[in-house]
Amino acid sequence: MHNGFTKSASLYGEASRFIPGGVNSPVRAFKSVGATPVFIKNGDGAVITDVDGNTYIDYVGSWGPLILGHRHPAVVQALEKCLRTMGTSFGAPTELETELARLIVEALPAMDMVRLVNSGTEATMSAIRLARGYTGRHKVVKFAGCYHGHADFLLIKAGSGALTLGVPTSPGVPPSTAEHTITAPFNDLTTLKEIFNQIGEEIAAVIVEPVPGNMGVVPPAPGFLAGLRDLTREYETVLIFDEVMTGFRVTYGGAQVLYDIEPDLTCLGKVIGGGLPVGAYGGKKEIMAQVSPAGPVYQAGTLSGNPLAVTAGIATLQELKQPGIYDELEAKSARLDAGLKEAAAAADLELTFNRVGSMLCMFFTGEPVTDFDSACRSDTEQFARYFKAMLEKGIYLAPSQFEAAFMSLTHTTEQIDRTIEAAHASLKEIR
Repeated sequence: MHNGFTKSASLYGEASRFIPGGVNSPVRAFKSVGATPVFIKNGDGAVITDVDGNTYIDYVGSWGPLILGHRHPAVVQALEKCLRTMGTSFGAPTELETELARLIVEALPAMDMVRLVNSGTEATMSAIRLARGYTGRHKVVKFAGCYHGHADFLLIKAGSGALTLGVPTSPGVPPSTAEHTITAPFNDLTTLKEIFNQIGEEIAAVIVEPVPGNMGVVPPAPGFLAGLRDLTREYETVLIFDEVMTGFRVTYGGAQVLYDIEPDLTCLGKVIGGGLPVGAYGGKKEIMAQVSPAGPVYQAGTLSGNPLAVTAGIATLQELKQPGIYDELEAKSARLDAGLKEAAAAADLELTFNRVGSMLCMFFTGEPVTDFDSACRSDTEQFARYFKAMLEKGIYLAPSQFEAAFMSLTHTTEQIDRTIEAAHASLKEIR
């Protein structure tokens, strides 16, 4: 039985007095689904409980980091020990930083060195600064629908043609900032080659989510990532994989291991912090040697590599290194994916399903979703009705059609089957 959202609604009203929009990150506001945000009281494993006492099977997992589930014993114990015996922050080197760095470097064949930061946004903006400093060039290519954080030069949408000036997507971003960012369609090598044919010698970096998760999950087309690697290598352009979401999520090491592609720089976050704020960027030694204090490209951070975040990250990666972990994640994710497809068919709805490992998405469109434009043809109103119906049945999904769902190792077969049962009922309700 659902208890309603009375306390959540009250807390949202109070929060809106002090926090813009009542939330500290926009999608939490539930605006795209026309609802009031649910305020969470606690989480355990694959279950979260809100302040009204409603429990949910959670497929958000703090937007991806909680691959081990909420309050995993190994992570909690490591954090408790760190608090008791070490502290929270020193602004000075600790042995733990090197341990996490070693784990990351050993897992990614393309990475010789890594610098820890505090967020995915810090990682991507720092990597691009480094690419510009290393190449002496200014222009950057990104792909429509790929999200790389909220740095000014990455909040850019495409102009009307392949080489027209980019357009800021937020007030406060100067047009002069946008002129150095070019936006291309994801999974489209033809357009990318046209861009490089004209201005390839001016492009410092191409940054890409190898598996985008912020327009829903969109797998790379066969040959796309390899073609991207070949093209950037030809023009001596730095290829940056933004694996903030996919790193240690789609497999141990990330999408570059899964697809056997070596970028020049990689950005990480989420899973490597075990649920605490963390980011990282790293890559080839000759490029990373340009980062201050080893080189002239400046980047700093007071809380970078703080003991708590690093401790949670180490504990998480040590768990993920165990044999069979990703086979288990794959089996659970495949079970949910197959069940959702059956539910859509039973409701006589033509929907599109994309999945890479433990990242999955159900698009409310009958067309294949291969890029931002095709994702945007989804019926967002129908998704909003589905989201609310699932929430009422105790299933917590991302409150947006254009976000991934995440499987954790703590989701049980019974919970997955309950989710499929709820989907059967919800899809029939909204048909």
